[in-house]
Amino acid sequence: MTAAPAAPVVLVAGVGNVFRRDDGFGVETVQHLARRGPAGLPPGVDLMDVGIRGLHLAYRLLDGYRTLVLVDAVHRDGPPGTLYTIDVGRPADGAADACPGPVDSHAMDPAAVLRLMHGLHASAGGTLPDHVYVVGCEPGDVGDGLGLTPPVAEAVDRAADLVTGLAHRASHTATRS
Repeated sequence: MTAAPAAPVVLVAGVGNVFRRDDGFGVETVQHLARRGPAGLPPGVDLMDVGIRGLHLAYRLLDGYRTLVLVDAVHRDGPPGTLYTIDVGRPADGAADACPGPVDSHAMDPAAVLRLMHGLHASAGGTLPDHVYVVGCEPGDVGDGLGLTPPVAEAVDRAADLVTGLAHRASHTATRS
């Protein structure tokens, strides 16, 4: 008898609007990881090109991932192309109360996705991630247009390496628990 494949442990989600220049950083980084192929990522890692479909991400998280790695443009007043790794930890248990009223599925930032995820978890079940990381890049230009600016485009490969390292750490931790 063949053992069933292990359930995915890590979801890497590229967030952003590719029609707003550097805001497409997360999408480009996840596409870059996909082009690299599965050789660098450990088993149990799923890639998701979220774009601006935050509602889809919130529902996908109900599948029981242990770790979420969001990849996105992040404003922190550094030079364009600066990378940040933010350890969000475990999503707060009270976040479900923070998602009032109707949901615009095309205008959800990662914080709104996490709030919605808690609301969905409370009503539909599923398992919340144990840990959330953000791999962010300081944008230079988020105005209308296609393509990343040169400093942000140069950061994509380094960001993919950061994501790969986080995925290995999360997969290693999941196999030990």
